[in-house]
Amino acid sequence: MYVGHQMRITLDDNTHYYVDLVFYNKILRSYVLIDLKSEKMKPEYVGQMNMYVNYYNSEVKDEFDQETIGIILCAGKKDVTMEYVLGGLSNKVFAPTYTYYIPNREELIHEVERILNENLFNKDI
Repeated sequence: MYVGHQMRITLDDNTHYYVDLVFYNKILRSYVLIDLKSEKMKPEYVGQMNMYVNYYNSEVKDEFDQETIGIILCAGKKDVTMEYVLGGLSNKVFAPTYTYYIPNREELIHEVERILNENLFNKDI
């Protein structure tokens, strides 16, 4: 289920962060967070998504929900770099085995394009 886009997370000193897309998967009983990046994968994107996943696990999900899943969609990635970035990370930052349960390809592409177009007109990416 689509929950929203640009979902705000406020931490410590009133610093705001925004998750690009948030879904709730009824089959998995899990929140699915998607972060859209218009450039190649960088290690700091994984840290940012890990923060979002930890926040949702601590503050949003209830006792009956499974762990939150984080997905980063970007223009490209370097496999060796990602091997080191993701090594030892216990959160589900990438979940290729669960992609079967997220919205179908056309719906996801449409929503990603809509958000990207909206962001291009509202702020710098």
